[in-house]
Amino acid sequence: MNRKFDFENRKYVIGAIAVAIVIVYCFRLLSLQLLSDEYQKNADNNAFLKRVEFPARGVISDRNGKILVYNQSSYDIMVIMNEQKDHIDTLDFCKTVGITKEAYAKRMEDIKDYSKNPNYSRYTQQTFMTQLSERDYSILREKLFKFPGFYIRKRAIRQYNTDWGAHILGDLGEVSAEDLMEDDYYQGGDYIGKTGVERSYETELRGEKGVQIMLRDARGRIKGNYKDGKYDVKPTPGRDIKLTIDEQLQALGERLLEGKIGAIVAIEPATGEVLAMVSAPSYNPKTITGKQRGKNMARLSKNIWHPLLNRTIQGQYPPGSTFKTSQALTFLSEGIVTPNTTFPCVGGFKYKGMKVGCHAHPSHLSLVPATATSCNGYFCWGLYNMISNRNKYATKQEAVNIWRDYMVSMGFGYKLGIDLPGEKRGLIPNAEFYDDAFKGHWNGLTIVSIGIGQGEVNLTPLQIANLGATIANRGYYIVPHVVKEIKDKEIDPMYTERHYTKANRSAYDWVVQGMRSAVVSGTCSSANTAAYAVCGKTGTAQNRGHDHSIFMGFAPMNNPKIAIAVYVENGGFGATFAVPMASVMMEQYLKGQLSEGYEALASTLQHKRIAYDSKNR
Repeated sequence: MNRKFDFENRKYVIGAIAVAIVIVYCFRLLSLQLLSDEYQKNADNNAFLKRVEFPARGVISDRNGKILVYNQSSYDIMVIMNEQKDHIDTLDFCKTVGITKEAYAKRMEDIKDYSKNPNYSRYTQQTFMTQLSERDYSILREKLFKFPGFYIRKRAIRQYNTDWGAHILGDLGEVSAEDLMEDDYYQGGDYIGKTGVERSYETELRGEKGVQIMLRDARGRIKGNYKDGKYDVKPTPGRDIKLTIDEQLQALGERLLEGKIGAIVAIEPATGEVLAMVSAPSYNPKTITGKQRGKNMARLSKNIWHPLLNRTIQGQYPPGSTFKTSQALTFLSEGIVTPNTTFPCVGGFKYKGMKVGCHAHPSHLSLVPATATSCNGYFCWGLYNMISNRNKYATKQEAVNIWRDYMVSMGFGYKLGIDLPGEKRGLIPNAEFYDDAFKGHWNGLTIVSIGIGQGEVNLTPLQIANLGATIANRGYYIVPHVVKEIKDKEIDPMYTERHYTKANRSAYDWVVQGMRSAVVSGTCSSANTAAYAVCGKTGTAQNRGHDHSIFMGFAPMNNPKIAIAVYVENGGFGATFAVPMASVMMEQYLKGQLSEGYEALASTLQHKRIAYDSKNR
């Protein structure tokens, strides 16, 4: 009886196993046929080859139509892993394309590594090698039949028609894993804008890819377009871009800053268009194209003078006496001073044991001559009186925060929003900053140096130039930008909107008078010319080593065409380097060329060198 029972149990167990096996096979069959596209991919891969067609990237030109960046044909080696055959002569392939067997193996591993190539598929073309020369392409094309799974893809690479403007133009590089994760437009081996305009206008410049569907025979040989190209998609070219930059002015600025560290920014006040944006030291954009890009970029990144740093928007400096113009605007608008208010300055600001030195000039001074002579005493007294004024402001914190609001309205303390990546914001302190720094124990004397552009205040050269443009416009600015036109597309409305400051229009008229007087008979008299009325303000910012040389100004005084800031690290007085450099730049832009005298001055400035201490870099 027990034997019969055991037999019956065994029968049910075996039956259950058989049923389970049938269910598993049925589920697998269902999965392969309905849920998985593996066989479909295999079938499609055997019958079709999808060739990606890259669009022509948009051309970049300067404001006068000169082409600065264009495209040139290049060739990539592509591989479809599913078509790889064991009998490929790897050694012959490596010799043909000029790589080692170890490099071949590593590249194959990288292609299959999902952390480096998230879009990997063994059924689609993957980038094996990029930027073959015409010679290498010709050699490989003759032998390609020997290497199943490998294909040649034509594309374009960037070429530069200028030696200038590397920080503005930017460059292209191979997409990173992060780029691939963020945008499924890209596949491993694609190129993307890495810096400059190439980065900030990547979607406009890149266009849209196309695809050709090619039909294969049973042996994998290409027989032509599938259904005569009925399902092909043509690539859409990228949009051409015209910059606001004047290439001749840019080239001149880079000449002037040779052998120096600093920045020059020139803006058209009425439009906010950046006419020149020079950061020094710089590099030739032609050196970061082709196969040598990686090597040259590594060399530049290790350079102790940081040529990859765009100091025009990433350098954060004390603005020095150029900042006094913003103080005059604030004091006048808040009623702290009138145009006729005078302050003493005998050797500088002296009060309750606090002393801020100043150079020799007459005393007492009102606003216009104080601006012209860059009087430290006047602007220290102005700031001290504002912070200490309890009839107008309930607390010192309220006074500082109102002061801060004026500064922010003038474009300081935050990013202006230029259409380039990497812009820094600088620093404009508020009451909370000082309460934290001094534990509440501070007053107008503690922070008096910010009234002359020292202390905690930091601006970028772009912000200093924008201050000049705002004064030129008598109270408003348009966010500086480097792109003037995009083919068949409007530029962002933010680059046409006026931003008005908190300062009164009448205050600007007085500050303009002061800046004009500074050029006619004050600290920047070397900028004076009979050809047009220049308004300017020098700056000499204190530093660990030699002082920084600074100039901010615009011309002509009425209906201004150019506002400019020049910042030369360790250049000494503003009149030493910054003023003559600005004069040459304004002459070039307003006249279209340099006279013999200005050309001689440009040559002298170009060949002047400043000895920098590498230990402080």
